[in-house]
Amino acid sequence: MPEQAPLTDEQVLQSFGYRQELRRALRLFSLYAVAFSIISITTGIFTNFGFGLVHLGPASIWPWILAGVGQLLVALVISELGTRMPLAGYSYQWGSRLVNSVYGWFVGFTALCYLSVGGAGITFVVVAPLWATILGLDPTNQTSNLIITLVLFALPLSINIISVALAARINNVAVFTEIVGTVVVALILIVLFATRPTHPVSFLFDTGGVTGSDILAQLPYAALMGIFTIVGFELAADLSEEAVNARVTVPKAVIWSVVSSAALGMVALIGFALAIPDLKKIAASPVPVADIFSYWLGSGLTKVFLLFVVFSIFSLSVVGTAATGRLIFSLARDNMLPMSSLLRRVDPRTRTPIPALLAATTLSLIFAVYGYLNDVYFGGNAFTVLITATATLPFLVYLGTVLAYVWKRNQLMSLPGAFSLGGWAKPVMIAALAWVLVVLALLTIPKDYWGADVVCVILELVALAWWLLVLRGRLQRGEAGVSQVAAPAMGTTPATAGE
Repeated sequence: MPEQAPLTDEQVLQSFGYRQELRRALRLFSLYAVAFSIISITTGIFTNFGFGLVHLGPASIWPWILAGVGQLLVALVISELGTRMPLAGYSYQWGSRLVNSVYGWFVGFTALCYLSVGGAGITFVVVAPLWATILGLDPTNQTSNLIITLVLFALPLSINIISVALAARINNVAVFTEIVGTVVVALILIVLFATRPTHPVSFLFDTGGVTGSDILAQLPYAALMGIFTIVGFELAADLSEEAVNARVTVPKAVIWSVVSSAALGMVALIGFALAIPDLKKIAASPVPVADIFSYWLGSGLTKVFLLFVVFSIFSLSVVGTAATGRLIFSLARDNMLPMSSLLRRVDPRTRTPIPALLAATTLSLIFAVYGYLNDVYFGGNAFTVLITATATLPFLVYLGTVLAYVWKRNQLMSLPGAFSLGGWAKPVMIAALAWVLVVLALLTIPKDYWGADVVCVILELVALAWWLLVLRGRLQRGEAGVSQVAAPAMGTTPATAGE
């Protein structure tokens, strides 16, 4: 009897109860570019480099290695899971089908908050001040930064409305601008430092005056740089319904994005730390990496390289908007959100979920305006809290996802030719789960993170309120939740909508 041909991408989607609405245009490199751009070593380093210096000096770069290894464990689990459920809405779909739609709702809502809060915080705190520096404006002026932020929100939205292919082309270019703006510059700085050293190489292990047991107390803050940065790689899976041969290309994109980001980011960190001319001055700067560039390269070349940097971070906004829009689309497609009938619409000409993209941008805008008003008029530190919450929220998503997969993996069918952990599955999953729990402890226990903890709790309470007031009734009536069609990868125990 001849062997049955593997299902096409469209047939796989139909097996989960959905029809193909989005345009499949993303091949392996584009998916890799999506994952690499959403990790964005440029953004993570520019956002947290000064924070690390304040707490543990140049030695704060070394926890990056641990973050890279830990996140690779998570990426391996997600890569295997993604081959079995290549669906837009990634965490929501995985949680719903592995457990039930209630579980999927909370995991998916947490992911939505992570993307929305992150988009607001990164654009306002990192990108706007860099653009202000390039334009000769005051990077500490919050009002001008808000105006720049509004413009920067509009551009990714427009690009994503036009087509996912255009967004992918921008992210393809961003792979190279990320490398030029961080790794190439770091290598140049290493060469310049070698010709005119300002301190010994052992400076890389300088803890900034922190000694003894205090070093352990500062490690959670130093680790934030890697923990904050090497996340989001799973969003390549969020674009699975627009990927060509998703079950093969998505896991490759996820794994290689983590490996390359961890390696290239470490090179960049060594170069930047080695080139610090004055530790106290750089640690206190609102744009520490830009000041390092300026010291060694002069203001003219610094502005050139900063253009590479801001384009790289801009591409993060483009892919972040795309991923957020697909998550909203996926939730609305299953009637899990307010105004779902509107948010699930796909434009027949562009084949993009325009209402969902508009909603994604609106959510980020709300958080940005809230942060601006809080910081300017009430003397708060809303953006610091939001940025910290952006580090915690994805690990809550990883916790929910890995826990569900550990529970249900043995009930899922293996797929011929797809990525598989094989005999390594159990130790990798346990190690990934342990890593996620350690990170969550680091991000929630220190007192300085309690404000972010409160934000996370408030967001989960919002999810709980929507479920109690509206969603629970929809699920019980069978009006919401994942399709009850049993997909091949789900074996004999598919999740149902109202479980």
